[in-house]
Amino acid sequence: MPVSTTTELTKILTSKFDEGHDVTDDLFEEIVARINAEYDRTRVQPCEAVGINAAHSIGEPGTQMTMRTFHYAGVAEINVTLGLPRLIEIMDARKEPSTPTMTIFLEKGYREDRDKAREVSWKIEAAPLHEFGDIETDIADMCVIVQINREVCKKRKIAVSEILERAPQKIKDKRHYRDFEVVVDEKEGILRFLPKNEESYQNLFQLAEHVRQVIVQGIDDIRRVVVRKENDEYILHTEGSNLKDVFEIEGVDCTRTRTNNIAEIANTLGIEAARSAIIYEAFSTLKEQGISVDLRHIMLVADIMCMDGEVKQIGRHGIAGEKESVLSRASFEVTVNHLLDAAVAHEFDELSGVTENVIVGQPILLGTGDVKLMVRRVNPMKSA
Repeated sequence: MPVSTTTELTKILTSKFDEGHDVTDDLFEEIVARINAEYDRTRVQPCEAVGINAAHSIGEPGTQMTMRTFHYAGVAEINVTLGLPRLIEIMDARKEPSTPTMTIFLEKGYREDRDKAREVSWKIEAAPLHEFGDIETDIADMCVIVQINREVCKKRKIAVSEILERAPQKIKDKRHYRDFEVVVDEKEGILRFLPKNEESYQNLFQLAEHVRQVIVQGIDDIRRVVVRKENDEYILHTEGSNLKDVFEIEGVDCTRTRTNNIAEIANTLGIEAARSAIIYEAFSTLKEQGISVDLRHIMLVADIMCMDGEVKQIGRHGIAGEKESVLSRASFEVTVNHLLDAAVAHEFDELSGVTENVIVGQPILLGTGDVKLMVRRVNPMKSA
């Protein structure tokens, strides 16, 4: 056992015992012996078909999963894809899940106080301009007038000046609409948007729609946030996901906050975090359906998906369609096309996998089939 592991194990064992009770050498050796024995018991036998076992262990219970797509979480009914559709999303390594959601945990000082938790939710939830005041389209003067409600701003802890400054800028930056001028009256809290083409009603109504929908508080990708109390702390559940921007919000516990968007985790936190997310999401999806699968099977699948440093899908043609065997590819759909393409490209099959050996009627290279006996013939004349 490595020295660092031994030292760490000694610290853990010492902390577990009451004061005045030291971990003796004999006790330590016994614990280490038991750990090693347990480790040896859990090891896979040589030539074991771990991939087939994992595929069977996940695939067989998967046939009993419901096709139910939506589950409603919380009082405000946030949609979450579960069951077989969610498992397919994970294995297909979709860039964007059909219902992206986040579970945001809060730091100490925020998690116990509902008002503070609500303040954090306001900084995260996307709030369009029409929630902060009255918007009317003045056809006579060809302008869009916004009257900011100071009471709403006070309640949601945002300055009126911040909204007056942010709204025109966000329309230009995010919505790529620049054919307007703006007049700001900070004292009265009024914004006047004037289209450059003063003769076009279409431009005016288009500008009015942009003004109504522009996000002036929160994160654009997160449409709704629900605050729920779970295990004596307030937790935020979101509809929509943006990990990077949420991490910058004060009061968010970055060590526990998670999203169901695995591609976003890989881009923000790296491939190791994405691997952990695949394991957690797949295990949670199966568990929610009442299906028990050994975690090691899911870990093997996650390792295979992430082994090249990026998240790759597991499809009918292997990892991201990279199956080298011609016969294995041809055993699924469009058999003739695969065989013709392979013949034109002058490909040959090594017959190293399970599928291709079954097709040609040879023993598969697993278990006892992986053992080859070599007989060396001895010349009796030379031995004499």
